[in-house]
Amino acid sequence: MPRPVLLVVAHGSRDPRHAATVHALVNRVRARRPELRVETGFLDFNAPSVPRVLERLAAEGTEEVVALPLLLTRAFHAKSDIPAVLREASGRLPRLRVHQAEVLGPSPLLLAAVERRLREAGLGPADKRSTGLVLASAGSTDPEAIAVIAEVARELRDTGWCAVRPAFASASLPRTEDAVRSLRADGCARVAVAPYVIAPGRLPDRIAEGAAEADVLADVLGPSPELVSLLLERYDEARVGHRIAATA
Repeated sequence: MPRPVLLVVAHGSRDPRHAATVHALVNRVRARRPELRVETGFLDFNAPSVPRVLERLAAEGTEEVVALPLLLTRAFHAKSDIPAVLREASGRLPRLRVHQAEVLGPSPLLLAAVERRLREAGLGPADKRSTGLVLASAGSTDPEAIAVIAEVARELRDTGWCAVRPAFASASLPRTEDAVRSLRADGCARVAVAPYVIAPGRLPDRIAEGAAEADVLADVLGPSPELVSLLLERYDEARVGHRIAATA
Protein backbone atom coordinates (compact mmCIF):
# COMPACT_ATOMS: atom_id res chain seq x y z
CA MET A 1 0.00 0.00 0.00
CA PRO A 2 1.32 3.49 -0.85
CA ARG A 3 2.10 5.74 2.10
CA PRO A 4 -0.41 8.52 2.78
CA VAL A 5 0.79 11.92 1.63
CA LEU A 6 1.80 14.22 4.47
CA LEU A 7 0.10 17.60 4.10
CA VAL A 8 1.56 20.19 6.46
CA VAL A 9 -1.16 22.74 7.20
CA ALA A 10 0.25 26.16 8.10
CA HIS A 11 -1.71 29.24 9.10
CA GLY A 12 -0.11 31.63 6.64
CA SER A 13 0.92 35.26 7.01
CA ARG A 14 1.40 38.45 5.03
CA ASP A 15 4.97 38.40 6.32
CA PRO A 16 7.10 36.59 3.71
CA ARG A 17 9.39 35.24 6.45
CA HIS A 18 6.54 33.03 7.65
CA ALA A 19 6.12 31.06 4.43
CA ALA A 20 9.89 30.89 3.93
CA THR A 21 10.32 29.32 7.36
CA VAL A 22 7.49 26.84 6.78
CA HIS A 23 9.01 25.77 3.46
CA ALA A 24 12.44 25.41 5.06
CA LEU A 25 10.95 23.13 7.72
CA VAL A 26 9.07 21.06 5.14
CA ASN A 27 12.19 20.72 3.00
CA ARG A 28 14.06 19.31 5.99
CA VAL A 29 11.24 16.83 6.57
CA ARG A 30 11.57 15.72 2.94
CA ALA A 31 15.34 15.36 3.35
CA ARG A 32 14.91 13.30 6.51
CA ARG A 33 12.44 10.91 4.85
CA PRO A 34 12.89 11.16 1.07
CA GLU A 35 10.51 8.27 0.30
CA LEU A 36 7.60 10.25 1.82
CA ARG A 37 5.68 12.75 -0.28
CA VAL A 38 5.25 15.97 1.71
CA GLU A 39 3.08 18.89 0.61
CA THR A 40 2.35 22.28 2.17
CA GLY A 41 -0.97 24.10 2.31
CA PHE A 42 -1.95 27.38 3.95
CA LEU A 43 -5.19 28.44 5.62
CA ASP A 44 -4.82 32.09 4.68
CA PHE A 45 -2.62 34.72 2.99
CA ASN A 46 -0.26 32.31 1.19
CA ALA A 47 -0.55 29.87 -1.69
CA PRO A 48 -1.28 27.10 -2.23
CA SER A 49 -4.40 26.87 -0.09
CA VAL A 50 -5.25 23.60 1.64
CA PRO A 51 -8.29 22.92 -0.63
CA ARG A 52 -6.19 23.56 -3.74
CA VAL A 53 -3.52 21.07 -2.62
CA LEU A 54 -6.15 18.42 -1.84
CA GLU A 55 -7.80 18.96 -5.23
CA ARG A 56 -4.47 18.49 -6.98
CA LEU A 57 -3.69 15.34 -5.01
CA ALA A 58 -7.11 13.87 -5.77
CA ALA A 59 -6.69 14.65 -9.48
CA GLU A 60 -3.36 12.79 -9.41
CA GLY A 61 -5.02 9.72 -7.93
CA THR A 62 -3.83 10.04 -4.34
CA GLU A 63 -6.06 7.97 -2.06
CA GLU A 64 -5.02 9.02 1.44
CA VAL A 65 -3.65 12.15 3.12
CA VAL A 66 -2.54 12.91 6.65
CA ALA A 67 -3.18 16.61 7.30
CA LEU A 68 -0.85 17.80 10.06
CA PRO A 69 -1.60 21.17 11.70
CA LEU A 70 1.58 23.20 12.12
CA LEU A 71 0.38 24.34 15.54
CA LEU A 72 1.85 24.08 19.01
CA THR A 73 -1.45 23.87 20.91
CA ARG A 74 -5.02 22.74 20.33
CA ALA A 75 -6.82 26.04 20.01
CA PHE A 76 -9.37 27.51 17.56
CA HIS A 77 -7.54 26.65 14.35
CA ALA A 78 -7.01 23.00 15.33
CA LYS A 79 -10.52 22.54 16.74
CA SER A 80 -12.55 24.52 14.21
CA ASP A 81 -10.84 26.05 11.17
CA ILE A 82 -8.83 23.07 9.99
CA PRO A 83 -11.53 20.41 10.54
CA ALA A 84 -14.01 22.59 8.64
CA VAL A 85 -11.64 23.04 5.69
CA LEU A 86 -10.88 19.31 5.59
CA ARG A 87 -14.58 18.32 5.84
CA GLU A 88 -15.51 20.65 3.01
CA ALA A 89 -12.77 19.31 0.77
CA SER A 90 -13.57 15.69 1.62
CA GLY A 91 -17.18 16.28 0.69
CA ARG A 92 -16.10 17.38 -2.79
CA LEU A 93 -13.41 14.71 -3.14
CA PRO A 94 -15.05 11.47 -1.98
CA ARG A 95 -12.24 9.23 -3.24
CA LEU A 96 -9.65 11.03 -1.13
CA ARG A 97 -9.42 9.96 2.53
CA VAL A 98 -8.12 12.78 4.72
CA HIS A 99 -7.07 12.22 8.34
CA GLN A 100 -6.20 15.10 10.67
CA ALA A 101 -3.12 14.45 12.81
CA GLU A 102 -2.63 15.85 16.28
CA VAL A 103 -1.05 19.26 16.80
CA LEU A 104 2.64 19.32 17.61
CA GLY A 105 2.46 20.10 21.31
CA PRO A 106 2.94 19.29 24.00
CA SER A 107 6.08 17.24 23.39
CA PRO A 108 9.54 16.83 24.93
CA LEU A 109 10.88 17.59 21.46
CA LEU A 110 9.47 21.11 21.69
CA LEU A 111 11.20 21.62 25.03
CA ALA A 112 14.42 20.45 23.40
CA ALA A 113 13.89 22.90 20.51
CA VAL A 114 13.43 25.79 22.96
CA GLU A 115 16.61 24.79 24.80
CA ARG A 116 18.47 24.58 21.46
CA ARG A 117 17.48 28.13 20.52
CA LEU A 118 18.56 29.41 23.93
CA ARG A 119 21.96 27.72 23.58
CA GLU A 120 22.33 29.24 20.11
CA ALA A 121 21.58 32.64 21.69
CA GLY A 122 24.54 32.17 24.00
CA LEU A 123 23.09 30.61 27.16
CA GLY A 124 24.85 27.47 28.36
CA PRO A 125 23.85 25.04 31.13
CA ALA A 126 25.89 27.02 33.68
CA ASP A 127 23.76 30.13 32.99
CA LYS A 128 20.45 28.56 33.96
CA ARG A 129 20.60 29.13 37.73
CA SER A 130 21.01 32.88 37.33
CA THR A 131 18.70 33.35 34.34
CA GLY A 132 14.96 33.95 34.43
CA LEU A 133 13.17 32.76 31.33
CA VAL A 134 10.09 34.16 29.60
CA LEU A 135 8.31 31.57 27.47
CA ALA A 136 6.51 33.84 25.03
CA SER A 137 3.74 32.37 22.88
CA ALA A 138 1.37 33.93 20.35
CA GLY A 139 -1.57 33.80 22.76
CA SER A 140 -5.06 32.34 22.73
CA THR A 141 -8.46 32.68 24.34
CA ASP A 142 -8.71 28.89 24.57
CA PRO A 143 -8.23 27.70 28.19
CA GLU A 144 -6.74 24.40 27.00
CA ALA A 145 -4.05 26.19 25.00
CA ILE A 146 -3.23 28.55 27.87
CA ALA A 147 -2.95 25.61 30.27
CA VAL A 148 -0.54 23.86 27.91
CA ILE A 149 1.75 26.92 27.79
CA ALA A 150 1.72 27.12 31.59
CA GLU A 151 2.65 23.44 31.83
CA VAL A 152 5.50 23.87 29.33
CA ALA A 153 6.80 26.76 31.46
CA ARG A 154 6.70 24.52 34.56
CA GLU A 155 8.57 21.76 32.75
CA LEU A 156 11.26 24.20 31.65
CA ARG A 157 11.58 25.47 35.22
CA ASP A 158 12.28 21.90 36.31
CA THR A 159 15.34 21.81 34.01
CA GLY A 160 17.16 24.33 36.20
CA TRP A 161 16.25 27.87 35.13
CA CYS A 162 16.11 30.47 37.91
CA ALA A 163 12.43 31.02 37.16
CA VAL A 164 10.16 30.68 34.12
CA ARG A 165 7.15 32.85 33.30
CA PRO A 166 4.70 32.29 30.43
CA ALA A 167 3.77 35.35 28.38
CA PHE A 168 1.55 36.05 25.40
CA ALA A 169 1.68 38.37 22.40
CA SER A 170 -2.11 38.61 22.12
CA ALA A 171 -5.43 37.52 23.65
CA SER A 172 -3.96 36.59 27.06
CA LEU A 173 -1.83 38.14 29.77
CA PRO A 174 0.87 38.80 30.82
CA ARG A 175 2.65 40.42 27.90
CA THR A 176 6.33 39.66 27.30
CA GLU A 177 7.56 42.99 28.69
CA ASP A 178 5.57 42.51 31.90
CA ALA A 179 7.01 39.02 32.41
CA VAL A 180 10.53 40.38 31.85
CA ARG A 181 9.98 43.06 34.53
CA SER A 182 8.50 40.49 36.90
CA LEU A 183 11.60 38.33 36.66
CA ARG A 184 13.82 41.38 37.23
CA ALA A 185 11.79 42.23 40.33
CA ASP A 186 12.20 38.67 41.57
CA GLY A 187 15.96 39.13 41.53
CA CYS A 188 17.02 37.16 38.43
CA ALA A 189 20.49 38.35 37.43
CA ARG A 190 19.74 37.79 33.74
CA VAL A 191 16.47 37.54 31.79
CA ALA A 192 16.00 35.64 28.51
CA VAL A 193 12.99 35.47 26.23
CA ALA A 194 12.26 32.28 24.31
CA PRO A 195 9.58 32.68 21.60
CA TYR A 196 7.35 29.61 21.67
CA VAL A 197 6.34 30.10 18.04
CA ILE A 198 7.34 28.31 14.86
CA ALA A 199 7.80 31.08 12.31
CA PRO A 200 8.34 34.85 12.17
CA GLY A 201 5.41 37.20 11.71
CA ARG A 202 3.41 39.97 13.37
CA LEU A 203 3.00 38.29 16.77
CA PRO A 204 6.62 37.08 17.00
CA ASP A 205 7.67 40.64 16.19
CA ARG A 206 5.50 41.79 19.09
CA ILE A 207 7.32 39.29 21.32
CA ALA A 208 10.67 40.70 20.16
CA GLU A 209 9.50 44.24 20.95
CA GLY A 210 8.47 43.10 24.41
CA ALA A 211 11.91 41.59 24.93
CA ALA A 212 13.64 44.97 24.57
CA GLU A 213 14.57 45.03 28.27
CA ALA A 214 15.70 41.39 28.34
CA ASP A 215 19.34 40.36 28.13
CA VAL A 216 18.81 37.56 25.62
CA LEU A 217 16.25 36.95 22.88
CA ALA A 218 16.25 33.49 21.33
CA ASP A 219 15.09 32.77 17.80
CA VAL A 220 11.75 31.25 16.82
CA LEU A 221 11.68 27.45 16.72
CA GLY A 222 11.77 27.37 12.90
CA PRO A 223 13.20 24.40 11.00
CA SER A 224 14.97 22.91 14.01
CA PRO A 225 15.89 19.20 13.96
CA GLU A 226 13.49 18.65 16.85
CA LEU A 227 10.54 20.02 14.87
CA VAL A 228 11.47 17.86 11.90
CA SER A 229 11.42 14.79 14.15
CA LEU A 230 8.14 15.88 15.73
CA LEU A 231 6.35 16.34 12.40
CA LEU A 232 7.33 12.82 11.37
CA GLU A 233 6.33 11.48 14.78
CA ARG A 234 2.84 12.99 14.49
CA TYR A 235 2.53 11.66 10.93
CA ASP A 236 3.45 8.14 12.04
CA GLU A 237 1.03 8.31 14.98
CA ALA A 238 -1.80 9.33 12.66
CA ARG A 239 -1.04 6.49 10.25
CA VAL A 240 -1.03 3.88 13.00
CA GLY A 241 -4.08 5.32 14.73
CA HIS A 242 -6.25 5.34 11.63
CA ARG A 243 -5.07 1.87 10.61
CA ILE A 244 -6.11 0.51 14.01
CA ALA A 245 -9.44 2.28 13.80
CA ALA A 246 -10.08 0.88 10.35
CA THR A 247 -9.50 -2.72 11.46
CA ALA A 248 -11.23 -2.55 14.86
